[in-house]
Amino acid sequence: MIKFSLSLISFTLVFFGLKNFFSEPKIQRVSPPELTITNFAGPDVTPSPACLAVAPTGEVYVGVDMIGSLGKDPGKGHILKLIDKDNDGKMDEHVDFAEVDNPRGIIVQGNQVYVLHTTFSKETKQATGMNLVVFEDKDGDGKADGPEKPLIEHISNAKYIRERGTDHATNGIRMGIDGWIYISVGDFGFHDAVDRSGKKLTMLGGGIMRVRPDGTEMEVYTHGTRNVYDVAIDPYMNVFTRENTNDGGGWNVRFSHHIQSGEYGYPVLFQNFTDEIIPALADLGGGSGTGALFMDEPNWPEQYNHVPMMADWGRSMLYIHRVTTDGPTFTQKDEEFIKLPQITDLDVDGSGRLYLSAWDGAGYSGSPNKGYVVRAVPNNWTYKAFPDVKKASIKKLTELLKSNSAVGRLTASQELVSRNDKQAISAALKVASDQSLALDVRIAGLYTYAQLTKENGIATLVEFTKDKAIKEFALKALADRKANIDKVPVEPFLEGLKDPSPRVQAASIIGLNRLGRVEVANVLLQTKVPASFTAPAKGIEGPHATPNSAIILPHLAVRALVELNAVDALLSALKTENSTLALWALRYMHDEKVVNGLIANYKESTDEKLKQQILVTLGRLYKKEIAYDATWWWGTRPDSHGPYFKAVSWEGSPIIEKFLKEEATKAGAKGKQFYVDLNARQRMDIPEFAEEEKVAAAEEPKIDLEKIKNKKGQVGKSSIEDVLLAINKLQGDPLKGRNIFNNQGCIACHSLSKTEKMKGPFMGQIGSIMNREQIAESILKPSASISQGFATVMITAKGDRTYMGFITEETAAKVVVRNIAGEVFTIKASDILSRKEMETSMMPEGLANSLSYEELASLVSFLSEQKK
Repeated sequence: MIKFSLSLISFTLVFFGLKNFFSEPKIQRVSPPELTITNFAGPDVTPSPACLAVAPTGEVYVGVDMIGSLGKDPGKGHILKLIDKDNDGKMDEHVDFAEVDNPRGIIVQGNQVYVLHTTFSKETKQATGMNLVVFEDKDGDGKADGPEKPLIEHISNAKYIRERGTDHATNGIRMGIDGWIYISVGDFGFHDAVDRSGKKLTMLGGGIMRVRPDGTEMEVYTHGTRNVYDVAIDPYMNVFTRENTNDGGGWNVRFSHHIQSGEYGYPVLFQNFTDEIIPALADLGGGSGTGALFMDEPNWPEQYNHVPMMADWGRSMLYIHRVTTDGPTFTQKDEEFIKLPQITDLDVDGSGRLYLSAWDGAGYSGSPNKGYVVRAVPNNWTYKAFPDVKKASIKKLTELLKSNSAVGRLTASQELVSRNDKQAISAALKVASDQSLALDVRIAGLYTYAQLTKENGIATLVEFTKDKAIKEFALKALADRKANIDKVPVEPFLEGLKDPSPRVQAASIIGLNRLGRVEVANVLLQTKVPASFTAPAKGIEGPHATPNSAIILPHLAVRALVELNAVDALLSALKTENSTLALWALRYMHDEKVVNGLIANYKESTDEKLKQQILVTLGRLYKKEIAYDATWWWGTRPDSHGPYFKAVSWEGSPIIEKFLKEEATKAGAKGKQFYVDLNARQRMDIPEFAEEEKVAAAEEPKIDLEKIKNKKGQVGKSSIEDVLLAINKLQGDPLKGRNIFNNQGCIACHSLSKTEKMKGPFMGQIGSIMNREQIAESILKPSASISQGFATVMITAKGDRTYMGFITEETAAKVVVRNIAGEVFTIKASDILSRKEMETSMMPEGLANSLSYEELASLVSFLSEQKK
């Protein structure tokens, strides 16, 4: 499917084992009683729907993807336009809008349809990357008029799309009221993505990037997430995601608030360097976040309105996240909302109709017989036609801009921007200036005005920064477009730093970052660092998913100081009360001037605490991350020790090493441990500071899987259908199930607790995501759907050695493989000659053959209780 690897949970997610939704009404859709859900389109029209978007006027555009996340053959995807002529909640007509492979995101604006999708070579039939493109339908026949127009090319890693499929690639797109298209980037990252202006950009790992609708001004918005699939954007330009990160013990869902320029830490900072990141707002356990939407429509019940709605494919659930302001960020409380089997995406039109797509067990490579789209509306909903904005007067567009519908405001805003005349400018300014209007309406007017006027509107935007209600957003709009940044005065941002609102302060710091004026460094250095800025203790995983509003402002200040390359100001600050923030920023500045400046400060200082922190900073600077060239990727279970994944020495390394050795000699035997710990924590690999690694011998169970699977009991003599029917009627005994888990060999490859050493797919959360039938099918048919990260890998290495198993750990220097017998092998990366993923599960079929129905039911009951 789509990016199932977003988490693909930490174990095998099998097909749902359910009959087609439309032919079998017994399939459950759980939804609030205040909503009416109708079957809009079935698999005969919309099989394998990976994404969808809805025009304000109600036409539904569905991305059909029968390549899926792990398929590699082109020619199986397209964009369909679905029409409900009588507004009864069922599709009446469908048109093939455009042919594209692996559609991952869609935006509809007027006669333009933006699509993010995988590209393939016509000659070789192999993937060449991913592009963000735009189609046009100027004649209104429901079909794209001509070929796509690329806006960004090479927006993912072509090498790994070819090798793995589009499972960690780039995904959902959504437009904010600021007029930017926000793009969800998986941790394949991208190398030399190029926009319409020719600008090139590289990003190691995942995050969010954005671009203007004309394909220019491409830039990174946030960095450091694993597999973010889509974004929800509220009227105040708060960006939310339900992404996930590999903790080593399962792929847990995180709900995050993305703040521009923020670093979220995956994979190298989120365990041992969590003091340096913006943490997620919550760790919600196993799952797989997919589509996202901020619901803000007037005809929706209040309890389901003004909230981020986030789909979770793994849990087959649409969630609501209720967010509460917490300084410059939020706290959250999530709740189940609508249950759909393997939900993929959602969007709403201008009449308040919510459309949701479901993969419904279509598998990792798509299916022509699975998948559907439903429509959800409030019970008291009545159809209200959305206006044709192309024919609308300025007066009508102004009314729409002032509406309490997010769809209406965005549509009106973009139409006014497209008209680009004095009337449109006047209308937007009038809305932004009217203090009697709701704040979200004024913000829509403000951003519309800023897009229309560009540098000509700077003076007016400066005046808006004096309006307390809209100050934060005026500051954001002033610094929003770097093309005009040299004409923007610095004073409003400096004034904003003194504002009592932490949100205004955050906007000011981000703005100063974007303005690029190094003279403001001393002001930024005055940002207070809270007591929570503390590195995790040795061997303790830091709080990477606990809200920490106090860290936001200093974090943003550090990002700004690094971007400004404020070396002189930072080194000078070491002698002041601002040394903590200065040293934090200096950790990321690999410059010989920084190294020599730190050493000089160390020698001059009599403050032992400061001197120790300088040593820590030098340790961090000893190596740096290698420049990303897209020839490698850290895999699904990367080494997350940090602070780098693929570290290399640089010009400053010999200077640092010489100095640290000198200081270690002065410290003598008593002080050596500090340098040993520094060497281990920062992964410097200086031999003189190395500590002999003591590896405790672990008792591994000796399991003869062949012997187990060759026994024939009641299960082995029955069809899978008969087995599933039988265990549905049997509760089983979970206590007996635990013994069976051990005796049937499950313990060889699966852990139940995060305190255990991680092996294969983690079973400690399986009961929170899969029902009994799905668990049973995954045992009986292990190759039906292989858990992301646990495909069988065949490695050939120097010395005529061959290894088969799954990867349990991977760093830039080594790969650790565990075979089916539980044996563990460590292979140097430099010794690997070839590496290939197999198409079948390493877990053999037949391990349950010797069991009775009652015994299998007991095993299933035991696993279904694992909900850690």
